[in-house]
Amino acid sequence: MLNAILVGILETVYMTVVSTIFAYVIGLPLGVILYVTDKGGTHPILWLNRVIGFIVNFLRSVPFIILLVWVMPITRAIVGTTIGSTAVIVPLVIAAAPFIARMVESSLKEVDLGIIEAAQSMGASSFQLIYKVLIPEAKPSLLVGSAIAITTILGYSALAGTVGGGGLGALAYNYGYIRRDEDVLLVTVILLVIVVQIFQEVGMLIAKKADKRVK
Repeated sequence: MLNAILVGILETVYMTVVSTIFAYVIGLPLGVILYVTDKGGTHPILWLNRVIGFIVNFLRSVPFIILLVWVMPITRAIVGTTIGSTAVIVPLVIAAAPFIARMVESSLKEVDLGIIEAAQSMGASSFQLIYKVLIPEAKPSLLVGSAIAITTILGYSALAGTVGGGGLGALAYNYGYIRRDEDVLLVTVILLVIVVQIFQEVGMLIAKKADKRVK
């Protein structure tokens, strides 16, 4: 059982970290596009903003357990299976990317308009405005958002254990719920709380270090 718990911890961390990375690869550009193409953005394209916004809102509205089952054909096509910690990464990314996109958009909207206007007046291109002004200025908020995102994804990964996913969630479900082993259930819950707190505290510490407003 100790070996199973150790494997569960490693699988949970693996699913969470890898899913977060891929979710940001998709969600960060989407969030930038949502900000730039919005009515008050640097390059308003309302039809594109509404299309992407609808897709993002739609995916965010689907409960994760339903999304998990719904995208099984996609998961099987990409990974070759729908069971295990690697397979869970696909629905985790699909669920988390829209959430991250909205957080990125919100973070970019916090950037002082005066800084943006100053950069534009100095002839900054669209790419320079995004890469050298918007993202660096929004970095503290983006890092706080990443800490929230990774803990949310960890919660999703635990839920995936009920339908064949790995990690502590699977351990809690298979042994704690199905076999009625309350000790295993208690241990897995405590470990999940500890892992969440570690991710949260490390993320907030990094965000605080990156915030140049904090002395």
